[in-house]
Amino acid sequence: MSEIIIQNLLSPVVLFFALGIFASLVKSDLAFPKGIGEGLSIYLLIAIGIKGGIELSHYSVNDVVAPIIATLCLGVTIPFITLFITRLMKMDLKNSIGLAATYGSTSIVSFGAAVSFLEKSGAAYEGFMNAMVVLMESPAILVSIVLLKMMEKNETIPAFSSPRLGIIATPGRFIDREIIRESLFGKSILLLLGSLIIGLVLGTRAIPMVQPLFMDLYSSVLIIFLLYMGLVVGQRLPEVKKHGVKLLMFGLLTPLLFGSLGVIAGSVIGLSPGGSALMGVIAGSASYIAAPAALKTSVPEANPSIYLGVALGVTFPFNLIIGIPVYYEIAKWLH
Repeated sequence: MSEIIIQNLLSPVVLFFALGIFASLVKSDLAFPKGIGEGLSIYLLIAIGIKGGIELSHYSVNDVVAPIIATLCLGVTIPFITLFITRLMKMDLKNSIGLAATYGSTSIVSFGAAVSFLEKSGAAYEGFMNAMVVLMESPAILVSIVLLKMMEKNETIPAFSSPRLGIIATPGRFIDREIIRESLFGKSILLLLGSLIIGLVLGTRAIPMVQPLFMDLYSSVLIIFLLYMGLVVGQRLPEVKKHGVKLLMFGLLTPLLFGSLGVIAGSVIGLSPGGSALMGVIAGSASYIAAPAALKTSVPEANPSIYLGVALGVTFPFNLIIGIPVYYEIAKWLH
């Protein structure tokens, strides 16, 4: 295990990520031109989506039914667990919902780093897992917003309707079209889903055109993006510290809980150790692209420094350095 963690620590993606954090902490003038970060995000979303679609075209519907069901179940269940934990921590309702949406969704970049880790380790995995990461984005956002609206209408939720936890709030509107539109058609999900469908429809015919940019250069672009993310994380770290040890522990322990659930789900449905590890990464990572975009419009009262700060400042580096190899080791042990 320690050998795998050291190997991951010494990989280019982790080292460039650490360089970005260091540059931010020492207040270096290193900065990315405005718009470059978003451009790199768009590239990664398209690359993951189209590769997932091409891989998915090789499988029959029967092969992917169980993984799709498992992924959707995780996307619906994790927000409930997150909400329960954060309310036990005495966090207010709006910020609890922010964390539920963020942690119920997934990190595309963590998934990309996990794929690089598996390929470097020589571990095989199911190609359709690129499609599962797309499916994980929307359910948690929708479920979290529905939970918020139900609580605001003083409707009870059997498993969590506890006066002691304060899971009953003031009246308000239920879910509206704007929330559904933001959750299903926000740029992140639209790009992922659209690229996935294009790859699925075209299949291997798309490879000659997309391979030079979206396959051959993927690992190199991921390194540049992680340098950028390191700069962002370094800026967010003080915000996480402001909210105390409880939030820090939440960001460190919940990835292990949710990631283990993901690995177990992958093993139960018969995925390979590599595929189960990727299911663990999908469940154990937190979104800092799709979920925050939806929360910005649907729950503006939620504090971004909490849900973005802990997702980027704690959980993302934890998964990158420790989580990914741990999920892989759990997956191998279960098999």
